[in-house]
Amino acid sequence: MTIELKAADGGTVQVSPEILQAFKAGFAGSVIGPDDDGYEPARTIWNAMIDRRPGLIVRCSGTADVVRAVRFARQHHFLLSVRGGGHNIAGLAVCEGGLMIDLSPMTGVWVDPAARTARAQAGCTLGDVDRETQLHGLAAVLGFVSATGIAGLTVGGGFGYLTRRHGWTCDTVLSMEVVTAAGELVRAAADENAELFWALRGGGGNFGIVTSFEYRLFPVGPEILGGAVAWRAEDASEVLDFYRQFTAATPRETTCVAVLRIAPPAPWLPREIHGQPIVAIFVCHSGSIEEGEEIVAPLRAFGKPVADIVTRRPYTQMQSLLDATQPKGRRYYWKSHYLPGVDARAIEVLIEHAARISSPHSAILLFQLDGALGELPAEHSPAGNRDAALVLNIAGSWENAADDAANMRWARACFEATQAFSTGGAYINFLTEEEGAERIAAAYGKTNLKRLAELKKRFDPDRLFHHTKNIDG
Repeated sequence: MTIELKAADGGTVQVSPEILQAFKAGFAGSVIGPDDDGYEPARTIWNAMIDRRPGLIVRCSGTADVVRAVRFARQHHFLLSVRGGGHNIAGLAVCEGGLMIDLSPMTGVWVDPAARTARAQAGCTLGDVDRETQLHGLAAVLGFVSATGIAGLTVGGGFGYLTRRHGWTCDTVLSMEVVTAAGELVRAAADENAELFWALRGGGGNFGIVTSFEYRLFPVGPEILGGAVAWRAEDASEVLDFYRQFTAATPRETTCVAVLRIAPPAPWLPREIHGQPIVAIFVCHSGSIEEGEEIVAPLRAFGKPVADIVTRRPYTQMQSLLDATQPKGRRYYWKSHYLPGVDARAIEVLIEHAARISSPHSAILLFQLDGALGELPAEHSPAGNRDAALVLNIAGSWENAADDAANMRWARACFEATQAFSTGGAYINFLTEEEGAERIAAAYGKTNLKRLAELKKRFDPDRLFHHTKNIDG
């Protein structure tokens, strides 16, 4: 039976049984169509607002499968998307009617403890990498939610609890294995395909499919000092003012995330607080635990906390502490800014909009960044934005499609009200589906964007990889 796939130019391509069988004959992974068992879970990603149906899904068992799939897409001019962890807010992993290349079966991690490096395949989540590196008391600079895929995180920049010490995730990548738009397998590093290596460190999925990453590792854990302290929302003004002063003075080993939200029914929060608005500060000290206890003591002693779970804990546990806030299958809509600092006026605006949260799952978050990333020039990588001290993420999250408009309206209103406090930059991985050229330009800056556009023409002249936050070459 002939199947029909969407073409890159918006038309359709007829794929005969003979063509499909010839492709399958040299493909070690699984090939899944809309009528096959496993299609629904294969096309479903973390954000339930993304409801697209690829014409064909190819689940790759290794790099050879990725090469074959790219050549297949190129030969027949299919619309193409690439799935790593499937955790991107805009749902870039899934195309409508085209070919989806799924890397999620590729989860190998190899650690060299002597060299302090790790090679990880592109289907890995943060949890996959942390689990292996922590056996040696080492860690890569990764994000905050263990179910996030390393591939999208890294090629979009990436930040987490270790960013203050070591920069963006992409700053710590030593090399990448890449399948180009021509279907060729190459190594990208500072000493080989250097321009491609530069583009992939923040330029997103525009330049090829990275099948594995080599990360520099750093001594962390296995135990760190971390957790969270929470207060009632009526204390939010004082707590966030304290956060502003506290984070300005702490060393780079200490990273804090401030959260305004409705208290979930979490076991670490008192029952009488559940369903009530709160302010919380998540803290991770990745240096000496004894020094960390002294540093964090003023945070734990401030005001009248309703909960305090700051303690010695495995670093892997800290890395999954926020997982429960982002389960697969909810509806998510984010708006975000980079901030140069915590402005006293911004605090008032954030508290005002936090009071308007209607969903029990939504939150306003401030992620601390300042430190090592500012020591490199803006043009070091496309991720840029090295003048940012924080990321403000207005994270809408809810259960029912009927509530889409109200929750999106809340997020947009908060975003607009905080625009005046932004650096003007944007984090490419937090851009939602409708955010296009203007916000992409904000993410890269004029100089980096011009260079990226020139490299797009060189590495992907036919725009095979355009189901992404697209850079026009």
